[in-house]
Amino acid sequence: MNLYHRPGAQWLAYLVFYIVLAAVPFLVSDNFLLNQLSTYGVFAMLALSISLCWGFGGILNLGQGIPFGLGAYGMAMTMQMQSQDASNPMPPFMLNNSLDHLPLFWVPFWNTSVGITLALVVPTLFCAIFGWLMFRARVSGPFFAIMTLAMLSAWGTLILDIQPYTNGVNGITPPAPLKLGEIVVDPYSPAAYWTVLALLVLATVIAKLMTLSRFGLVVQSVRNDAERVRFLGYNVAGYKTAIYTISGFFAAVAGCCWVMLTQYVSPAQFDTTFSLSMVIWAGIGGRMSLMGAILGAFLIQGAQSYLGDAFLNTWLLILGGFFILVVRFLPKGLIGLVESALGRLSSSTGGKTDGNGVSSVRSRLLPQPGE
Repeated sequence: MNLYHRPGAQWLAYLVFYIVLAAVPFLVSDNFLLNQLSTYGVFAMLALSISLCWGFGGILNLGQGIPFGLGAYGMAMTMQMQSQDASNPMPPFMLNNSLDHLPLFWVPFWNTSVGITLALVVPTLFCAIFGWLMFRARVSGPFFAIMTLAMLSAWGTLILDIQPYTNGVNGITPPAPLKLGEIVVDPYSPAAYWTVLALLVLATVIAKLMTLSRFGLVVQSVRNDAERVRFLGYNVAGYKTAIYTISGFFAAVAGCCWVMLTQYVSPAQFDTTFSLSMVIWAGIGGRMSLMGAILGAFLIQGAQSYLGDAFLNTWLLILGGFFILVVRFLPKGLIGLVESALGRLSSSTGGKTDGNGVSSVRSRLLPQPGE
């Protein structure tokens, strides 16, 4: 067995990786750079959600910007209402759009706890309903990818069309940082960085435990042969909906963190290019590996931050070409190179593994319903 595919080695790799990231604020004195690294953590959470949905679930989702954008708007509305008071309940952009009262769906965001809860629940509920409708109808493969892309465009158009309530293309810019009780979360502080990192660690642990569980084994079996799993009596639509919904929840968390760090949200979060970028992060890093997807997000976004201005529009062509090369010659992504190197260093002669790191024996033994 490849050294990296041993559960103990994997957990050790995660531990070392996150300890290094946790030490960053002690090494970086530039607050702007720290904020930038925090946003990379948000992108890493998005890449992890794509890895969970596409890599382990086999569901190519080109509309992950939907739960991300809905979560971001929910957090922005919450932060905006924290700056309003009873004598002036309406955000300035609503007054500029000739509204004379606060819209009803904005009222719950007066309460910070309720607002953040809605920012997480609404996109998760949308994913659950949309996923159930699609998977019950056995929509899969490229057809599902096209449907998510179409739904993403629909949400982006809706946000633009209801300008009096969302400020249209200008987006929502909360005038003050997020307040949690008496605590003000400075987006440029180490506290904000560690908050994002803690949520990323929590998402990683949950996702990793899921992939190692019976549930994760069934999901990966559905990815490999859905008809065989259905024949054995499993509810394939239910498993697909579950993994798609959990992935959407992680994206919603990332959306909330994004607004906490940037104090801004706009229809750009529903842009197709952004959602496609998430797929590229996971694909280049290694969609079959949570760690690979996370590293892919850090690598690609870091390169874009420092090389994007130099290459301007050519950057997208370079990124697309790199993605094609990786998919063609490194189907496991860049993390596959690491696994190969560790495999050569390993002296273990344990059981053979398949391409997903699942033992060849275990991959043939699908648990029966009711076991």
